[in-house]
Amino acid sequence: MKILAADDDPIILELLEQFLLAIGEHELTTVTSAQDAISTVTENAADPFDCFLFDIQMPGMDGIALTSQIRRIEQYKTAPIVMLTAMSEKRYIDKAFAAGATDYATKPFDLIELKARINMVEQLVVGGRPAKTGKLFVANALNKQANASENIDVHTPFALNDIDNVISCTAMENYVVQLSRNSLFGSTVFALALRTPDVFCDQLSPAEFKFLIEDVAETVSDCLTGRQFLMTYAGNGIFLCITESGWRPDMSRLTDTVNLNLSRAQIMCNAGVELHPRVSAGKAIRLVWKSGDQILNALSNAQASAEDAAAEHERLKTDFFMTGKSA
Repeated sequence: MKILAADDDPIILELLEQFLLAIGEHELTTVTSAQDAISTVTENAADPFDCFLFDIQMPGMDGIALTSQIRRIEQYKTAPIVMLTAMSEKRYIDKAFAAGATDYATKPFDLIELKARINMVEQLVVGGRPAKTGKLFVANALNKQANASENIDVHTPFALNDIDNVISCTAMENYVVQLSRNSLFGSTVFALALRTPDVFCDQLSPAEFKFLIEDVAETVSDCLTGRQFLMTYAGNGIFLCITESGWRPDMSRLTDTVNLNLSRAQIMCNAGVELHPRVSAGKAIRLVWKSGDQILNALSNAQASAEDAAAEHERLKTDFFMTGKSA
């Protein structure tokens, strides 16, 4: 892989050089500031980097701001960014992932763990990145049809770009690992499920379906403005969220707010037909005193409860229309 590392500590950069040389055939470029990192990225536009390793505390621009800058560059919308930092406080972890970090490791490094993280990054690079498409209403999808992946299906958890606090599934999994090593006081996980996602997927092109999911995600994100949260699209119409600051959402009220805003958005398909996407909410689960597998189980339970709520809504709707009809 072609890797760019930014750290103001020359000893760390030398350690990374020796470490990467020992574990595989990687091309490492090192810089000592965020400004130098941006200049180096610009100079290598024709031969881009595969991934980035950033420290947080650097003179001038810090690593979190640098991550945000890199994410604004189209060819690096989904490139792996690993924070390698001494900052272990949860507020730094939250800000880093919200800015677009893929993973987070604290100094001093455990070399076995760091090797596992680099291998994970290499798998992401070798496996290919999700299609890079903008955040637009479905009605505009025709203009970017060529950029959409033809392999998207209802079960695919694809990346959603340029939506506040929305991160990839890989980043969410890594964030959960970090949560398990820190205080979980105040953390709550919940999920919202798009109703009948399979119907939308069957009726729409892959590009249209992706834009629909992005529009729903942006609506959910807008409804959570002012709250500290991270969200990911887990596939099958599921939007999984972790909130902080001790806030536990009223799921019924949140569902009504999201659906009201979706109705006001008037999301259209390319044929000019309004799509009427609506969501159902599962249970909000507190993560206090949970760790490791318990957190993963809480995420799974939140997702399952949202899917159950969506299925129950469709069942009740069918039962209502069948009332009074003979078999």
